[in-house]
Amino acid sequence: MTSYAGRLRLGVNIDHVATVRNARGSAYPCPLRAAKLAEEAGADGITAHLREDRRHISDADIDGLMETLSVPLNFEMAATDEMQAIALRHKPHAVCVVPEKREERTTEGGLEVAREENRLAHFIAPLREAGCRVSIFIAPDKPQIEAAHRIGAQVIELHTGAYCDLHAEGKLAERDAELERLRDMSAFAHSLGLEVHAGHGLTYDTVKPIAAFPEVMELNIGHFLIGEAIFRGLGPAIAEMRRLMDEARA
Repeated sequence: MTSYAGRLRLGVNIDHVATVRNARGSAYPCPLRAAKLAEEAGADGITAHLREDRRHISDADIDGLMETLSVPLNFEMAATDEMQAIALRHKPHAVCVVPEKREERTTEGGLEVAREENRLAHFIAPLREAGCRVSIFIAPDKPQIEAAHRIGAQVIELHTGAYCDLHAEGKLAERDAELERLRDMSAFAHSLGLEVHAGHGLTYDTVKPIAAFPEVMELNIGHFLIGEAIFRGLGPAIAEMRRLMDEARA
């Protein structure tokens, strides 16, 4: 079973540095520079989602990250043959399989694992054999967690978007119910021997209750930190998130 040992890790997602760059079709701002600044500010890893439509992170960004990072890369991707081939070529520390739809603004929910067990089991097997740590991004739902365990994933990342949205909308009773569901499913996944991560939509206002779950080993946070960097700078924005995480864990 996964241990609770070690501090809560922070993975910084740099996708939306690339979104700003691509808005002008230029080379600036550089996601690789953001990744190095995040490292210096205390990030334990860097997350980047290479989407099929390449709307933000590019293939060249992944090449550069693999060449320059001194912290692990968490490579987010859809369960497609193209993305599997890219992951097998680079062999990043971690691969997180996420759902992806062309028309969505961002990842809208967790991966449907229970209905696609056979396909996903075959899809992730070569990634595990190549030495990648395979994570599945899923809703805090018991059947999905059980399915992720059955197909051989080592890690699950619980989707915290519904909890964060309910908080932002002031629906406090529903928010608290979703938080309780996340707490229960973190404990359940841990009981199966899965390592538990969490992410999506987390802000300074919502991070501490999630960070307090003893089973959660890593949070992946991106959009909020890149937005907050406009006002604080990237290093201070990350440092404040790190402080809140550590305070919640203490």
